[in-house]
Amino acid sequence: MYRLRKIHPDFLYLLEFKEQKVIDLFKDLRVYILEIYPDSNEILYHTHALTTVFSISDKLADAFCMLPIYTNHLNLGFNKGTLLKDPNKLLTGTGNLIRHVPVDNPKDYRNKKVKDLIKSAVDIAIADMDKPTKSIGKTISKIKK
Repeated sequence: MYRLRKIHPDFLYLLEFKEQKVIDLFKDLRVYILEIYPDSNEILYHTHALTTVFSISDKLADAFCMLPIYTNHLNLGFNKGTLLKDPNKLLTGTGNLIRHVPVDNPKDYRNKKVKDLIKSAVDIAIADMDKPTKSIGKTISKIKK
């Protein structure tokens, strides 16, 4: 059973500068991802976007998905999105690996199709991991104060 994990204070501080709709979507989508894979580590960044990266280890290379939050919208990004089977054509983007699902409301991600994408991304990350991790269910902030 998933146990609610608090949002890191550094991240929460920056999140509160976003529009309320984006904040609400982020919080719900974060819970949804953690319900699907509760052992994931969250790696937090603030670069061109405020981003939570979900990883099977403490390494960015082992990430399976991310939530980049921009000024007034967010996406559900997949680090190895081009490797995912996407029969429903949910993924957008033109990068070499990364693809994303645009998020405007909970219906965009609270469905079996997106849940299957997330589970597939986790499976790919586990298969690609170099060595087992001891870091499980942690929050790692890379946010510069």
